[in-house]
Amino acid sequence: MKSFRSIVLAAITLSAAMPLSVLAQASAPAPSSAKPAPIRALLETRDVDGAPGKQLVLGTVKMPPGAVAPWHTHPGDEAGYVLSGTLILKQKGQPDRTLHAGDHFFNPSGMVHELLAGPGDEGGSEVSTWVVDKGKPMATPAPQP
Repeated sequence: MKSFRSIVLAAITLSAAMPLSVLAQASAPAPSSAKPAPIRALLETRDVDGAPGKQLVLGTVKMPPGAVAPWHTHPGDEAGYVLSGTLILKQKGQPDRTLHAGDHFFNPSGMVHELLAGPGDEGGSEVSTWVVDKGKPMATPAPQP
C-alpha cells in the first residue's frame, strides 16, 4: 500500500509542476533566427505636375547587416543610388547585382525584386526616388520567382 501512495503522490506532484514548466518555456525568449528589418524613411511626397494620378516619392532605406527587403513590387518606377556599404539587388529574370557606394539601379514599374544587405558586418544604405500611382501602397509583397 505504501508504494501505491508513493506513486499517487509522485503523479500529483508531477501534474502540478507540469503547467509551471510549460509556462516557463512559453515565456522564455525564442531563439533569434529572424533577420533584421530594413529601416525605411520617406522624406518627401509630391504630386507630379502634368501627370495626373502620379506621385514622386523620395526615401531612404538602411539595411543593417543580414537585413532583407523580401520580394516585392512597386506601383511605379524606382531609381536608386547606394549611399554606403554593399547591397545585393535581385530582380526577376536578371542576374544578381552587387552594388557598392556610388552605384545606382533602376526597377521598372511592377518589377519583382528583393534587396539584401551585402555579406559582412557593414550593411548598406540607399536613397530612391519612385514615381508611383497615387493612392496605391508603396510596395506589394510578391512570391519568390
